[in-house]
Amino acid sequence: MINKVEGISKFLNVFAGVAITFLMLLTVTDVVLRYFRMPIIGTYELVAFSGAIVIGFAVPITTFHKGHMLVDFFILKFPKGIRNTVNIITRLLGIGLFSMLGWNLIKLGMDLYRSGEVSLTLQLPFYPVAFGIGVCFFVQCIVLIVHILQVIGNTYE
Repeated sequence: MINKVEGISKFLNVFAGVAITFLMLLTVTDVVLRYFRMPIIGTYELVAFSGAIVIGFAVPITTFHKGHMLVDFFILKFPKGIRNTVNIITRLLGIGLFSMLGWNLIKLGMDLYRSGEVSLTLQLPFYPVAFGIGVCFFVQCIVLIVHILQVIGNTYE
């Protein structure tokens, strides 16, 4: 199960990598072209969409590999049983948070789809980004469940 969750997280991270590469190339190209008074139309929108994709799609793999900043200086002073309890409680809170975020992003995506809302300049629909990030947040919940199972099995950290 752990390998499958990591595989899904890596797959989502590929989208984040493509999006950040696109974002960098677009920004550099736009800056160069602005020098020649030929800016790329819709750069602001594309950067916003790409930034959302980068952040949302990179969250599961970052959490899987414990790449987030951990402030556990205080927690490390406690015995292993208390540390495990704190780890489980924080992961459960994270599951609650990300499941609500994922659900609300899916609902938002459905509303955006029904309303046909698009970006101003390029007329790009918003709903695919909302759906994509919502799905990523549900994958994040699965990653947090894996962490809980690792804590219970004494293989966490």
